[in-house]
Amino acid sequence: MDWNLNLKRLMGEATQLVRSGHLADATRAIQQTLGGAVARHGNAPAPASAGATPLQAPSPAAGDVSPWRRTTATEDVEDAVVIDRSAPPPQADAQAPTTSRPAANHHPQAEPPGSFTRVAFAHPGLRHHPHHYHLYVPSGATADTPMPLVLMLHGCTQNPVDFATGTGMNDAAAPTNALVLYPEQPHSANPNGCWNWFRPGDQHRDGGEPALLVAMVRDVMARHPVDAQRVYVAGLSAGGAMAALLGREYPDVFAAVGVHSGLQAGAAHNVMGALSAMKNGAKPGAFDHSAAGIASAPALVPPPLIVFHGDADPTVHAHNGEQLIEATLSALATAPGGGQTTVETVHKGRSTSGQGYTRKVYALAGGPSAANALPSPVVAEHWVLHGAGHAWAGGHAGGSHTDPRGVGATQEMLRFFLEHPRG
Repeated sequence: MDWNLNLKRLMGEATQLVRSGHLADATRAIQQTLGGAVARHGNAPAPASAGATPLQAPSPAAGDVSPWRRTTATEDVEDAVVIDRSAPPPQADAQAPTTSRPAANHHPQAEPPGSFTRVAFAHPGLRHHPHHYHLYVPSGATADTPMPLVLMLHGCTQNPVDFATGTGMNDAAAPTNALVLYPEQPHSANPNGCWNWFRPGDQHRDGGEPALLVAMVRDVMARHPVDAQRVYVAGLSAGGAMAALLGREYPDVFAAVGVHSGLQAGAAHNVMGALSAMKNGAKPGAFDHSAAGIASAPALVPPPLIVFHGDADPTVHAHNGEQLIEATLSALATAPGGGQTTVETVHKGRSTSGQGYTRKVYALAGGPSAANALPSPVVAEHWVLHGAGHAWAGGHAGGSHTDPRGVGATQEMLRFFLEHPRG
C-alpha cells in the first residue's frame, strides 16, 4: 500500500479511536501499522515515488545466523562478548567534569583495546531491564591518553552491531583513537526498538531515556580515559531525534551533535504528533513546552550541529533537517550574554558515486581580522542529499538502512566532531 494513503487511513482510524476514548488501541494500531509497513523494505532507500518507509530492518533471511552480526569495521575487532556486571562500577559525578578523567584502562572491568563488547548495564530507577550497550575500544587505547567518545544511537528495529556495521563508525574512529558507544534500546521499552523521542517523560534532563543514555556515557568514562571535552552524540532517524534532545538538554556533556534523517528536539509530544512531524515537519506550536507539561530547557548555548537529510526521504520529511538548523541558529541569536549572528556559505558537490549534495556551512559573523587570521567558528553544517531516501549516506551494505552511493556521513560527522572540542 502506498505510504501516503496508508498514513491517511491510519490517521483517520487512530483519530476515531482517540475520540472514542480508546487511547491504548489507537497507540497499538499505529505501532502495528508502522511496523508492518516498514518491515517489508530492505537496505537500499527507495525513491520517494515508491512510498517506501525503510525505518525498520528486514527480517533475517533464511540461513542468516542471527541479526546480531559481527561488525566488519576493523579486522582486529573481536566478536561481541557479553560482560554482565553483578554490581555497576562507581558512577561519575552528577555534573560533567571540567577536566579529563584520569586513565582508567587498568580498571578490572574495563574492556581491552581492540575489542567490541556487549555490556549489561545497571542503573537506578530504570523502567525496563535489562539494558545493554556495545563499546568499541580502539586498538591504540592506552591508560595514559584521554580519548574522544562518540555516542551512536541506532534507528528503529536496528541494533548496535547492525548500526556499527552500516555506519562503519568503528573503522573511522580507529585512526583517531576514539571510543564508540552504542546503546541498545530493548523492545520492552518500545516494540520496534525506537528511542522514545516523542514522549514527554523522555524529553528532559535527568529523567527518562536522556538520563539513561548519559549514565551510560558516564559509566564508560568511569572505566576508560575519556577526554571530557570531546564527548559527542550522533543518531539516525529516531536515534537522530534523541541525539538532538541530548544536545539540547546536556550541552555541558556533549561537545557537538550529529543528526542523520532525524527531527528537532521537542518536535512532538505524543504518537500522533510524531507521525505528523515525520510527514510534514513539526508544527510551530509543537515547541511550546509549557503546553505539553514539560519543563523548559535551560537557556544555554547549543552545541555545534551537523545534519544530513535526503530531500527524497519518504519517512522523515526533509523539512525536519531545516528545522534542526533553524533551531540552533535561533538559540545562538538569543543566547544569554548577547546573541550571535551567523554567515552562511553554500557548497555544491557530488559523492564519488555521483550523488549530488548541497552543503551549507554556518559560521559566526565577524570573520578573521588583521590581528587574528583564524577563520570564524563554524556552528552548524547542513548536508542536503539530492535524491536520497531514509538511509545513512555512504554506509556499508552489510548494515540496514544505508545508501553506499552517498557522501560519507560517518567520516564527515567525525571530522566535524573532532573540530569542535567543548569549550
